[in-house]
Order: sequence, then structure tokens, then C-alpha cells
Amino acid sequence: MRYSRVCLHGFGYELPPRIVTSARIEERLADVYERLRLPPGRLELMSGIQSRRFWEQGTRPSQGAVAAGRKALEGSGIDPESIGCLIFTSVSRDMMEPATASFVHQGLGLPNRCQLFDLSNACLGFLNGMILLANMIELGQVGYGLVVASETAEDLVESTISRLCDDHGLTRRGIKPAFASLTIGSGAVALVMGDRKLTDTGHWLIGGACRAATDHNDLCQGGQAGGNQILMATDSEQLLQRGVETAVQCWQDFLAELTWTRECIDRFFCHQVGRAHARLLFERLGLDQGRNFETLAELGNVGSVSAPITMALGLEAGKLRKGERAALLGIGSGINAMMLGIEW
Repeated sequence: MRYSRVCLHGFGYELPPRIVTSARIEERLADVYERLRLPPGRLELMSGIQSRRFWEQGTRPSQGAVAAGRKALEGSGIDPESIGCLIFTSVSRDMMEPATASFVHQGLGLPNRCQLFDLSNACLGFLNGMILLANMIELGQVGYGLVVASETAEDLVESTISRLCDDHGLTRRGIKPAFASLTIGSGAVALVMGDRKLTDTGHWLIGGACRAATDHNDLCQGGQAGGNQILMATDSEQLLQRGVETAVQCWQDFLAELTWTRECIDRFFCHQVGRAHARLLFERLGLDQGRNFETLAELGNVGSVSAPITMALGLEAGKLRKGERAALLGIGSGINAMMLGIEW
């Protein structure tokens, strides 16, 4: 996929107010750790995550998305009345029906003619949303659009802690599928995109590539588990290996599609799962990990929000300068991989 007229106008993000450390989660699992003779500090050691953010109790995904979307619109200078499409891209949703995008649309006061819908694809939802909006812009169907995501990890983490504490038959092997659930964090991000024929920001989405390996769609599965519990089971080791394999194939397609080389990319912003994941990914792709901007230690795995909020924070920190190239890299359960190229 290639684009000739798609501009990025600006990100907005919202960080939840509560900071929850990995040490604090382990304190709540102290009895489990003692029964299984697990050493304290294991969660941070294995994942590289020191903390993650949580919303206040009762915060709905749409609320975070509205806050991030408002910042993106204000920062871009684009009149909300000009937004022709709104795509909400999170795993988390306010409810099954109506679309969470309808609450975001109302909260932002977007025009009635604005097309809106939800799109969900595990951790790749936001990147998929960028592609769908880019296609509409490239076809001249909309002039400006907004992609938003807001993940709420609180229920998953709380349900996981409760289940582990209540399971007195739990073994070291049995705790493994729950480990990834303790790395999840909350947050919100938004991006205004538009047609460069209307306003040329000089920040362009050049194109990208995607790959699927759905033979492995059983490696990470989650949802309602009875009552109000939300639980997820993840084969972290296999997901790591199969995900990176898929990313290698996607990377080859990406370089061929954009006619880029690995050396011409100045900065990487990736979906973040854990320290081992990033290390293996960059090793297999033959990339300099020093070019990878990370927020993993402070934010954890924020699902669909991870890659775009990392880019937003990287831009804020001056990690991507005018004239440089960046790649957004994502791997999600399913398995899906996507890579997008940006000229800044």
C-alpha cells in the first residue's frame, strides 16, 4: 500500500492518573508468590515494566478517547467541523452496542455528516484505523479524519489478580498463561490525518505492509469469563516466536513496497509487549535497537494505544526531527503484523 496525499496533522494523548508499579502488583500476589516460591521482582525482571497507568474506577473508554481527541484537534488547528470520519480502534469498548465511536463523536461535538464506526483488531487496531482513513483520504472521500483509541486495563488486571489469589491449586506452570495480563496498562491516544491538497503539514504517511498468521490465533485469547470477570490466557513464549516470525515476513514486504532500506529509517515506534520481545524483534530484523524509542518501562503494554502513544511521546521529546523517516511497527494476537512508513 502506497499513499501520495496523506498528511499527519498531530497526535493527542491522555495518561491515566493512577500509577501502579509492578512491585505493588506483586505485593497483592504475595501469598501466591510464597506458595509457588517465586522471587519478588520477577514481573519487572521478565517484562521490563516498572509501572503502568490506570484510570479512576468507572472511567469508560470513550472518556479517555474524547480527552485525547480534543488535544489532537486543538494541537492540529483543524476545525472539528471539518472532520469527515471518526474511527475508534480499541480492544476496550463502552458496550457492545452502540459503537463507542458514537459516544466519542458526541463528546467531541463532531459534525452530523461525519462517518463514524468502531474497528477492533487486538493491538493493531489503531494502525488499521490509520490505513482505513488513509484510503478514504487518498480516494478523496474525506478531507480530514480522526483515529482514536482508549484502553481500560483495570478490570483485566483486577480479575487476573483475584483468580490467581483464589486458585490454591495453582502451579508454576499454571501461572504462566496469566503472566501477560499483569503487564497491561491503560491510556488513550488520537491522531488527526488529512489531505495534503488541503493542508500540507510536511508529515506524510508513505505506505506500509501487513501480514497474517492466523494458524496461531489460539496463542492469546481473552474475554468474559463468567460474572464480571475479564480474563486472558497467553502462551507468551510461542506468541513471541510466532509473532516475530510474522514480523520478519512483514518487514521484507514493507521494505520492498516502500523501496526503503533499514539504514534509511531514523526512528522506530513499536507496539510494546516486553523487553525480550523488543530485543528479539530488532535482532531478527537486523536493526539498531538504539533507534527504537520506548515507553514500555513506564506504561507497560497499552494494547492498541502502545505504538501511537509511543510515537506521540517521542515527538514531544524531540526524537523525530523534520526530514527524518520513521516506522510504526505492530504485532498483535491473531497473529497480525503491520508496518507503516512515515516521512516527517
